[in-house]
Amino acid sequence: EDVPSQTFDNKDYFCGKETFPVYESTFTEEGETIRKIAIETEKPPQIEIHVWTIRKGILRHFYVEKLSKREFEGLPYFKLITRTTLSQWKIFSEGEAQISQMCESRVCRTELEDLVKVLYLEKSEKGHC
Repeated sequence: EDVPSQTFDNKDYFCGKETFPVYESTFTEEGETIRKIAIETEKPPQIEIHVWTIRKGILRHFYVEKLSKREFEGLPYFKLITRTTLSQWKIFSEGEAQISQMCESRVCRTELEDLVKVLYLEKSEKGHC
């Protein structure tokens, strides 16, 4: 028999915390890598996209843009990479601000990779929340 999966109003919960989908897009053009990390929020219902422009490992440009879900659905190159909590997203955003200053003058490949890893939640066993 199939056991129906638990749903909490069709939202995934992690140890009782609501989680939100996180998307990524990476592409290269004219020697620059454009990496975008996006989170979909319910309140307000929008997509927040963090855009990094990297040239030769150095973070050249960083900005945040906000789109409606409808506008975001029209973008073909994003893929779902994980779900995260708002507290983890806050850590990501704060770390990003520090890295954007730190990496203006030096190569920061590992720092950017480590920052994205913050968004991945550790699956905890039942009873360990």
